[in-house]
Amino acid sequence: MEGNPSFQLPLLLAAYQYRFGGDLEAMSRHLIDDVTVSWDYLGTDLLDRAPQELLVALTGGETWSSRQPENLFTFDGSPPVRMTVTPHNSTELEWGYVLHTEGIEVISLYEQDRGPLIGWTTSPLSPFSDHPAKWQPLGPPRGQTPRTEPALTTTPVAASPPAATSRSRAARL
Repeated sequence: MEGNPSFQLPLLLAAYQYRFGGDLEAMSRHLIDDVTVSWDYLGTDLLDRAPQELLVALTGGETWSSRQPENLFTFDGSPPVRMTVTPHNSTELEWGYVLHTEGIEVISLYEQDRGPLIGWTTSPLSPFSDHPAKWQPLGPPRGQTPRTEPALTTTPVAASPPAATSRSRAARL
């Protein structure tokens, strides 16, 4: 998904909390699995079942439907297929949103390859910045534990012992 956090996060948080009733599997199925190729944009249909006051606060009362691209074609005439987003094909994207069990990871693709996690219980009315530097990752990468042993110190080159010849440097680290 693409788009600035100040718009996308409130929409996704409200969709999770109201339309999908906290069912991440149903939300993921709708946003990821059931889409033919991609989304042109997400609409206020994701705010179904949200209080009217929230809809007005987020959109000024305007409504529009989510839309998938139309009239797609390929150069060889084959049907269009979904593309997996990778670092090699996402150079034009500014933002990435990854749905996790605990919340939404917001990635400023100009700044990082990962980002902080915004919990699913966060209010959709929370103010979210669109400045990429505000979305720095917190802590170690997901799935890695923080380093518990003491930090390595540097020793001047002249005082370093000779390197062992029987084992590679990588094997000693």
